Amino acid sequence: MRFMVIVKATAESEKGGALPDPQLLADMGKYNEELINAGILLALDGLHPSSKGARVKFSGKSRTVVDGPFAETKELIAGFWLWRVKSLEEAIEWVKRCPNPHAGDSEIEIRQIFEMEEFAPILSEEQIQHKVQRRAQLPNQTAKK
Repeated sequence: MRFMVIVKATAESEKGGALPDPQLLADMGKYNEELINAGILLALDGLHPSSKGARVKFSGKSRTVVDGPFAETKELIAGFWLWRVKSLEEAIEWVKRCPNPHAGDSEIEIRQIFEMEEFAPILSEEQIQHKVQRRAQLPNQTAKK
């Protein structure tokens, strides 16, 4: 099972140009090494504050761009990991071992990622296999850019 593990933003992480504490970076580096050594880490990254981002709102065929920053900090993401683990329970256990990602109170959300096979009720086996094959090619395509 794959999970996206989402580090929620805080008012501090949303400050433009605010970098994490060097000790936190060192602690997170050690934690990330544990994830790599356990063979569960697929991807990870931190995100710039929402002030450097934008949202695109959809209404039928209309598209409206809204520049950041965005007001609801509790709804924003500061960073993420993608993991492959056996269960939600295993993901929870790994998150409990994580250093606190912010100086104060923090929250990490865990969300399971859909696997193509879960779409079997609405996609043919051929469509599923095509999508699985295309996904497998993604790292090769991005490396060529």
